[in-house]
Amino acid sequence: MNQPRYKRILLKLSGEALMGNQSFGIDSDMLSYVAEEIKQTHATQTEIAVVVGGGNIFRGVKASSFGMERTSADHMGMLATVINSLALQDALEKTGIQTRVQTAISMHEVAEPYILRRALRHLEKGRVVIFAAGTGNPYFTTDTAAVLRAQEIHAQVLLKATKVDGLYDADPVIHPEAKFIESISYMRVLERQLKVMDMTAISLAMDNALPLVVFNLKTPGNIIRVAKGERIGTLISNEGGNSPLGFDRC
Repeated sequence: MNQPRYKRILLKLSGEALMGNQSFGIDSDMLSYVAEEIKQTHATQTEIAVVVGGGNIFRGVKASSFGMERTSADHMGMLATVINSLALQDALEKTGIQTRVQTAISMHEVAEPYILRRALRHLEKGRVVIFAAGTGNPYFTTDTAAVLRAQEIHAQVLLKATKVDGLYDADPVIHPEAKFIESISYMRVLERQLKVMDMTAISLAMDNALPLVVFNLKTPGNIIRVAKGERIGTLISNEGGNSPLGFDRC
């Protein structure tokens, strides 16, 4: 098996990714699929951290739009990410992968508190670490939490899992003629307000030169392909495709 290009990665999963074909909640088949994809990548000795969203259960921004106080709504959304994280932990451990969930909100009975040095030690020991509850603060998305945690653990790349092949100049579901973007700079994403991640997350990644790869989670083997450095999905970087870490073309 080829050695991975990246020693340490952070995988960002949306809560919606765990729904499968359902309209709500967690699809057990999809959960098992994601766990198996992570296991295959883990087998290459890649250190893996994961941030999971909570949109399949509760979305704070949506709740605040119909009258709920934003801080309360966001805290509920954080709890939804903990539910997803525990479900993913269970699925991973059923494949034989040692996993730890760390939360930004203290709940010692169900998960570890987020402690950076402890997280790094888990990664060094070959455990998958799942970061739950976002940043622990309202008004920040799990996209921003993913970039923040990736910086803190010194991940070499952030993988943003989606339902499409990467970034397009328009929504490919609504606009079949939309053009695929193979690589783009953070600044262009901000200027064009492309909705791949929230603007705070993109700005934080740009300030710290953290490469982002947007790819299709539903294509089997894509996580391990990105870890190996293959050209999969869309690369977002300062150079707009000429990141110093680089990619191999398939």
